[in-house]
Amino acid sequence: MRELIQLESIRKDYGAGENIVRAVCDVSLKINEGEFVAIMGPSGSGKSTLMHLLGMLDRPTNGKYFFKGKEVSKMSEKELARFRGSEIGFVFQAFNLLPRVSALKNVELPMIYQNVRARMRKEKAKKLLVEMGLAKRLKHKPNELSGGEKQRVAVARALANDAPIILADEPTGNLDSKKTKEIMEILVNLNKKGKTIVIVTHEPELAEYANRLITMGDGEIVSDQKITELLVSRLKKKVIGK
Repeated sequence: MRELIQLESIRKDYGAGENIVRAVCDVSLKINEGEFVAIMGPSGSGKSTLMHLLGMLDRPTNGKYFFKGKEVSKMSEKELARFRGSEIGFVFQAFNLLPRVSALKNVELPMIYQNVRARMRKEKAKKLLVEMGLAKRLKHKPNELSGGEKQRVAVARALANDAPIILADEPTGNLDSKKTKEIMEILVNLNKKGKTIVIVTHEPELAEYANRLITMGDGEIVSDQKITELLVSRLKKKVIGK
């Protein structure tokens, strides 16, 4: 597997002077193409901050970030926004759909920012939504969709620009167990097709879907290991962060 992401001594501070909070402390990390990584840890452990840094939604205070060999930590805001839009797909717990437009238009949105032609945008958005089982929901607005349907729209949107990696921050936090299983199975199938998946979760049951588990604590990586039956058994006995 080829290396997709490399972090070198990444640090993220918030505040100034005596009020500085170090959310991520000198983290070094490599993620290869085709991996399915779960990031766990208690509240305040730095897992969501690390996800934001991986997704280029936030800049590190110090350290280097390489994506496909390019040092993105040195890019301008404009360069970073365009690069992020083409290389990373996001799925959020709160769905983050535009409430006043249809599912189809929501999936088209990332392609608009990449200057994809209108006809091609519409065709691809429709194809993705059909693949997500939403053929009859193309024109529905978010408030007309169930939680599971909203998240499937969000996954379709994350796939719109053929990004090699999907970052999912608590992607099933607002869903019941049945819908959670549906969304996780979609992510597993995408991973089998070659997509790199990284999820942040506090649920051991979700970590079981991954093949690698990174555990955060006090802004640091306290463990990084392959998912095994023994590890799954331990996770079930101890819910991290609770």
